[in-house]
Amino acid sequence: MPYESFWPLGSLLKRSPNLRRKAVLAIALLATALHVGVAGASQQVLRLGQNAPYNFLAFANADLGATSPVSRAVVLVHGVRRNADDYYGYGLNLLKKAGLEAGDTLLLAPNFLTAEDSRAGNDMPLWARDKWMHGTASSNGRRGIDSFVVLDDLLLYLADRQRFPAMQEILLIGHSAGGQLMQRYSILGDGDERLASRGIKVRYVVSSPSSYVYIEDSRLQDGSFKPVRTVMCPSFSRYRYGLDRAPFYLTRQNLDARQLFRRYAARDVTFMVGEQDNDPWHRVMDRTCGANMQGTHRVERQLNYLRYEAFLSSRWGVPVDHPQITVAGIGHNAARLLATEIVADTLFPKR
Repeated sequence: MPYESFWPLGSLLKRSPNLRRKAVLAIALLATALHVGVAGASQQVLRLGQNAPYNFLAFANADLGATSPVSRAVVLVHGVRRNADDYYGYGLNLLKKAGLEAGDTLLLAPNFLTAEDSRAGNDMPLWARDKWMHGTASSNGRRGIDSFVVLDDLLLYLADRQRFPAMQEILLIGHSAGGQLMQRYSILGDGDERLASRGIKVRYVVSSPSSYVYIEDSRLQDGSFKPVRTVMCPSFSRYRYGLDRAPFYLTRQNLDARQLFRRYAARDVTFMVGEQDNDPWHRVMDRTCGANMQGTHRVERQLNYLRYEAFLSSRWGVPVDHPQITVAGIGHNAARLLATEIVADTLFPKR
């Protein structure tokens, strides 16, 4: 674009090469400062895992190598673009809206990466494209590390009393693809059980995923939940839509469907979605037949899943109370969703 497009400043810059060079340098320095202030200064590499430690990239509002007095941690998992630095910024806005300070709340945005990502390292677990959101194992870098295990290791890291002696609560939030990972982890994960004895509560927030894992073979049909009898979509019950062919991470736990639901029902899980996140043709919407059997779009699929929980609760006599909020005026937009008053009030009611 020519300088004249910014008249009258453009004309002045064109007549004065020296001034033009100074202006360009000033803009470049400002851009660099803004980038470092939001992302670069917060970028850190964690050393996770106990038996075979590995590196993992994250963004945080505190030095993770030092002892911290915080009593709460908020872990925010990004979407399919793997842009944890952006989500870190969204998290800062959420904490500001909630009136929370860095002195009492740690914000941590982990970054699941592929081998093609510029921030990837050989000693990091790396996944093929979006496979990390399934909870399954890394296929490059440090291979064989499940993304569920990464969440387990993050919980153990935050529960380390030498690092965080005052930690009382960990809030795990996943949006979009991160919401898919979090929804599955809230059911399949067993990392929080190791923290209960340390007096640390774990909460889960499932935000706007495009599909869910169902615990058995009933789906909403003609207004009620019934077992599916069809050969047209055999994948509807396969993991990650159901538990057929579930990953070893789950099968090693030796839980049947009712035991799994009982554990899940006792967990602190909150669902949220934007009211306008109702586009069935959204560019990152899961449109496989297994996902389509769960509903037409993200709003419908989330509300259907809450109905499914109520169905299992009645069928198996297991109480369940997982709050859900539909945020007015918001589509599939993490930045706007996490900046709303209703989300801050719901996630931090006693702030």
